[in-house]
Amino acid sequence: MKADSCIRIIDPPPSSTRLLWAGLRSLRKPKLDGPPRLPEERLVRPAVELVAADITGYARACGFRPEHGVPLSFPHTLAFPLHLLLLTSPAFPWPASGMVHLANRIHQYQRLEAGQALRVEVHCERWVAHPKGQAVLIVTRAKGGGGLVWESESLYLRRGVAAPLGEPWQGVLDLDEAALVRTQRWSLPADLGRRFARISGDHNPIHTSWLGARLFGFPRAIAHGMWTLGRALAAQQPPRPLAAAELACEFKLPIFLPGSATLWNVPPTDTRHEFEVRNATGDKPHMRGLFIGGGQS
Repeated sequence: MKADSCIRIIDPPPSSTRLLWAGLRSLRKPKLDGPPRLPEERLVRPAVELVAADITGYARACGFRPEHGVPLSFPHTLAFPLHLLLLTSPAFPWPASGMVHLANRIHQYQRLEAGQALRVEVHCERWVAHPKGQAVLIVTRAKGGGGLVWESESLYLRRGVAAPLGEPWQGVLDLDEAALVRTQRWSLPADLGRRFARISGDHNPIHTSWLGARLFGFPRAIAHGMWTLGRALAAQQPPRPLAAAELACEFKLPIFLPGSATLWNVPPTDTRHEFEVRNATGDKPHMRGLFIGGGQS
């Protein structure tokens, strides 16, 4: 990201209706003439409060307990509207609809507290060449008390782009398949996508309606990948707030709603937790992850 990139303050945050309309308008983006250009705008929310009621709603939806404090994945909900603004902007070369969330990395550097105000910054970091098309890495940084407290990298893919730009994707997580043991089974109701959309701000129709999912090639609605991640994290985190933690995850096959899924774990060593979310029979992966954390402030 260039140091002289344009900074745009987003205050107040965009409404869900505005983001939906922006997504629809982005469907009419002109066909590319030449290589794609990386947007140089940095979007900033200068003072975003960690609202206790929002944290509680998110925690309840994903299975976190009150003693977990602020879930490691919760700040993504503060940044997601800015992700959508970047992907729907005229500067981004493709429509936001159809972009596939491939992977996430999260680092937390100190304990987060309800009521705390954070400066949230989001920008497109670089292109990444993927075997199935062109991927873009969106970086989120949350700052508080004069320093960086939380950051993430989200990788989104546009399928079918020939000759993608950037370094080849190297994000493969290797787990010891033989050591994985099934630890949980989840039942996912038909309305999970609509309920999590209200909490996360992600109202993509592939998650919220049968018709919307069909329009994008799915037989029925699919669960949010970030819900799957949150649910898996809730099963890994020790029963206390995190002072520092890190996570890497890759999203695989979608989970159809209603449906069921199973959680598989490698027996943890100290603070290292390797896991995979699979289908009900355990033979197809939905998500793979590595969580390292357990420190308390």
